[in-house]
Amino acid sequence: MTPVTVPDPAAAAIAELQARGRFGIQLGLGRTRALLRLLGHPERRLRGALIGGTNGKGSVQAMVGAVLGAAGVRAGQTPKPHLVDYRERIVVGGQAIAPEDLAELLGEVIRAADQVPASLGPPTEFELLTAAAFAWFAREAVDVAVVEVGLGGRLDATNTWDGGVAVVTNVELDHMDRLGSTLARIGFEKAAIIKRGDRAVTGASGAGLTAIRRRAARFAVPLEEVMTLPVTGMDLDGLVVQAPGLPDLHVGLLGRHQAANAAVALATLRALDGAGIVSVSEAAVRGGLAAVRWPGRLELLPGDPQVLLDGAHNEAGIAALVAALDELRPRLAPGRPTLLFGVMADKAVEHMLGRLAAAPALRDLRVVTTEVSGSRAMPAQALAATWRRLAGSGVDVRSITVTRDALEEARTLAREAGGPLIVAGSLYLVGAVRGWLTAR
Repeated sequence: MTPVTVPDPAAAAIAELQARGRFGIQLGLGRTRALLRLLGHPERRLRGALIGGTNGKGSVQAMVGAVLGAAGVRAGQTPKPHLVDYRERIVVGGQAIAPEDLAELLGEVIRAADQVPASLGPPTEFELLTAAAFAWFAREAVDVAVVEVGLGGRLDATNTWDGGVAVVTNVELDHMDRLGSTLARIGFEKAAIIKRGDRAVTGASGAGLTAIRRRAARFAVPLEEVMTLPVTGMDLDGLVVQAPGLPDLHVGLLGRHQAANAAVALATLRALDGAGIVSVSEAAVRGGLAAVRWPGRLELLPGDPQVLLDGAHNEAGIAALVAALDELRPRLAPGRPTLLFGVMADKAVEHMLGRLAAAPALRDLRVVTTEVSGSRAMPAQALAATWRRLAGSGVDVRSITVTRDALEEARTLAREAGGPLIVAGSLYLVGAVRGWLTAR
């Protein structure tokens, strides 16, 4: 019998959405404000937390969402970027939006986008997705919205919304071409999500924290500053941290850096409570954090070979990956490790590769470089050349432009060596690999 192919009901709408990608990244709030006005201002019917920061904002939104789910609270979430499917960008109650609902929603938002005044320019893909998420959350009457900032804060499309709680996980050097070349300037951009009447939370330090403090003081916003939680246990199921009033708290994510994200997540939950938005029990906190999952971020996929996925796409992310590998390496497959790596050319590639090349857990590493999809991708050959220059001519480095072919080569090498395959760099790479390995 010939198999029946069922068309994706959202395919046409997604194709039209992707076509907006030609407008690139255009920071600014005017287009999104106009779009939301045309949609009836759905964002005004939502309360919750807007989460920004250089790294960790995805982990924090995943933790907060997991706790809210464990408490029986119907939360709307906006994980980004998606790894496999656009549906991952709009989540209610832990479930991604259905394909037919996404098709209808995107059609409505794109029609509204055609009415945005020409003087503002056409809304971008991200702006359309942001408006679509707000519209869907309002339509579904979610109890709480947990929204992740896209880039920066001040001029990011999500900053058209004020949910009552503003969170800045940390401030590191990234996207310096758009946000500024100093931590103080980047902190200023990220702190702008704090608005009068909010409660604010941050795990930032240094010059970035100074900018956040100034913003909070300017608008008389209560600001809770948190530090990383002590880690007292770690294995391949996550880590155990000690939080005030919550001893021996299990967090189901890998990497010591998740202790800092857990501190921010707990403070976010306290801020949501203090703002009168939602209150959760200790049982919900424990159950949610133990069950939390964040695909593609230090995510271990069992099999032959064992695969560790991590979207470490900037210097701070690579530093966290290297630190995690130093602690996790004794628990991973014992053979020689293999790395599949691809990244965007506008990143601090030499610093990222230098950290990986010097990592004790990656001694005798085999490397396969590949080219991430997109116009900003660094060519596989250039990545390989940089790696050889940093690690020495004797290192085993292979460059394969086509990602699917690079993955098969890396899997073969890892099987031969009996060690783990680490896939790192751009989340576009991690998402593509995850999709293939999980048959999605």
